[in-house]
Amino acid sequence: MSQIAVPCMLIRGGTSKGAYFLAEDLPVGTAARDAFLLAVMGSPDKRQVDGLGGAHPLTSKVAIVSRSSEPGCDVDFLFAQVGVETASVDTTPNCGNILAGIGPFALARGLVRAEGASTTVRVRTLNTGTVADLTMRTEAGQAGVEGDARIDGVPGTSAPIDISFLGTEGSVCGALLPTGNPVDIIDGVECTLIDNGMPVIVLRAVDVGRTGHEAREVLQEDTELKQRIERIRLAAGPMMNLGDVAKMVVPKIALVARPVAGSIATRSFIPHECHASIGVFAAVTVATAAALPGSPAASVAAMPTGRERAISVEHPTGEFTVKLTVGGTTERPVIERAGLLRTARILMDGQAYVPPHALARSGDEARSAAE
Repeated sequence: MSQIAVPCMLIRGGTSKGAYFLAEDLPVGTAARDAFLLAVMGSPDKRQVDGLGGAHPLTSKVAIVSRSSEPGCDVDFLFAQVGVETASVDTTPNCGNILAGIGPFALARGLVRAEGASTTVRVRTLNTGTVADLTMRTEAGQAGVEGDARIDGVPGTSAPIDISFLGTEGSVCGALLPTGNPVDIIDGVECTLIDNGMPVIVLRAVDVGRTGHEAREVLQEDTELKQRIERIRLAAGPMMNLGDVAKMVVPKIALVARPVAGSIATRSFIPHECHASIGVFAAVTVATAAALPGSPAASVAAMPTGRERAISVEHPTGEFTVKLTVGGTTERPVIERAGLLRTARILMDGQAYVPPHALARSGDEARSAAE
């Protein structure tokens, strides 16, 4: 029997890379869809040698896109984090890096039309209901590629994509601070349990015996640290309205420290791998935590003041600038808007193939579950 072929684009979005599909091209039903995505990415296998995945969580991501059913939005986007060594497809979290590629994909697939030299696409992320405006240069009806925008973690320069987030507060946990506190103590460590687009546990690196300036490779091999922050993560799950998070990729962990030249230094875990940089929504959430008086992040941050703040979030391969619009009062600030700069590039447009038995197996599993 011939393999099943589905139109697919590989796109680098920010510092991640993923497979982008039209929703209408994928199998109907969650079980069949997830089986297809696992087969496409080559999971479960630590090398993902029989699929498109890159053997790392940052390159084992999927975007599923359609015209939006929401008035005022252009396209709907469902993000899927595909496990590398596990047969898992998690559609709980957002991904701001993969979001950056939605504009170029939507233009290329004819979901939206270019508006001239600059085009804004309003995207609703179905995972959480978050809405974002993506503004990009357009040339000949497609997303521009050449430009002088540089983001740490990606070689070279590209055309800029400006992302402005609307209403990300509590998008996964139901509230910016699901416990209502800027500080909670877990396993003897002061933590901020926070969600401004991504559930993150923010804690001072020094409180777990680290500096927060270690090389990624050092932290990646630090078994003792990983075990301790995983205990904290598992305890925080129910506190953040996420329940048992043992098999979930959220909440993430961010160790924070005094910056070298920016606003705050970070080492981020996603959740068991040390991130080479930091995710988009994690950066937004850490920057937000740093703006909260009394939080662990605020105690080490060198924060700008004023209503419009550019917060430089340092990470292992550079920095990530988050722009926050802050209202409220000094004692009780309110984050009204978050924005940032990303780049994206279409790498491949073609067809992804999976063997028929992958979908047949998912059908058997679905029938067994129903029985």
